Amino acid sequence: MKKNGEKISRLFLTNGTIFDSSTQSEMKATIVIENGKIKEIGQIDVSPESHRVIDCPGKIITQGFTDIHSHFREPGREDKESLKTGALAALAGGFTTVCVMPNTNPVIDSPESVRYIIDKSAALPVKIRPIGAITEGQLGTQLAEIGDMVDAGAVAVSDDGVPLVNGQMMRYALEYSRMLGIPVINHAEDVYLRNDGVMNESALSTRLGLPGNPNISETVMVFRDLTLAELTRGRIHIPHVSAAQTVHLIRQFKDRGVNVTAEVTPHHLMLTEDKLIDFNTHAKVAPPLRRDEDRDALIAGLKDGTIDCIATDHAPHTIEEKEEDFISAPCGMIGLESAFAVINTVLSAHGFSLKTILSLLNQCPCSVMGWDLDAIHKGKTANLAVIDPDHKWVFGDHHIYSRSRNTPFIGIELTGKVETVISGELLLQLQ
Repeated sequence: MKKNGEKISRLFLTNGTIFDSSTQSEMKATIVIENGKIKEIGQIDVSPESHRVIDCPGKIITQGFTDIHSHFREPGREDKESLKTGALAALAGGFTTVCVMPNTNPVIDSPESVRYIIDKSAALPVKIRPIGAITEGQLGTQLAEIGDMVDAGAVAVSDDGVPLVNGQMMRYALEYSRMLGIPVINHAEDVYLRNDGVMNESALSTRLGLPGNPNISETVMVFRDLTLAELTRGRIHIPHVSAAQTVHLIRQFKDRGVNVTAEVTPHHLMLTEDKLIDFNTHAKVAPPLRRDEDRDALIAGLKDGTIDCIATDHAPHTIEEKEEDFISAPCGMIGLESAFAVINTVLSAHGFSLKTILSLLNQCPCSVMGWDLDAIHKGKTANLAVIDPDHKWVFGDHHIYSRSRNTPFIGIELTGKVETVISGELLLQLQ
């Protein structure tokens, strides 16, 4: 297997079931791809001697996924992840579009820095769409050039990684969101309630002797932001929801007509604070892994539409950083390569159909951002993932394409695997 993928001028995908998330339709047919475009779909005779053919019996062919929350660390920390290595990690997970957060060094807080990301990633196999900072340098005191960044190509604004404490700055940002038609994304933690917490505040944190971060730290910040969104009629998106109280709160404000969307990560759907019993720093994230009842509420929120989509919060860190003691180690885990398998394993066990699971990764995140998901039609660019939903496999280090290795999923058996990804003319077949 070529880990960087290979350029293919003509390709046939045969005997698979095509599931189009944009129309919620399915059919069994052959797809012909030529020079990165879908040339034909239908019952087509294929001569394997003269063309590249991938036989897909029992497989699902669907649109590539969209991740609206990733950290690629460029510029400034390419030792953790560059735009190129992040794009390959995304492709290996079935993602063909990724939104990158602005907490780089320097921060993406100007139209020039937005254009840098767009220009630097133009030749990469994944469409990378930058999110600009809300405030200059993510310092929380002065609004960044939001309008100019949107004109340059920013698709949202966020100080993600740094909670925006200043309520007046958040109000201003939400007022801009209404004018510009973009979501505002705030890392939802009250820093004073969080204090020095490094894991969920609970009996377990007391037993482990680790400072606790109570779930109310998330809910209090979300309440403030939802109230401001209601006041301004702005567009708020709540990232990486982790607490049951937050789910209930979002549901209430949605019922009141507030323009709010929300996401949940694969790791908050599968893992709980019990993963920290052996002080595994790869499972140290912000917001922290919480309890079974919180996890159940997240799944219920996805089921009833309170939570709109799934996003990875892919957050690479070096081995040296994650080998520090638990309190000193940074928060975050990588998640692009394992995302589909993790959520398919969890959600299929809770009665979610495969169509719904796939839509949570392609149609739904596009809807959150206000984008149309291209249908699988003749003439469209071939951004496709071929999936075996029943394949059982153990996630290992050799499945990682990211420059970093900080994941707690290594060694865990998962069900469902992305086997092939087509992004225009690039074909990536996975181990």
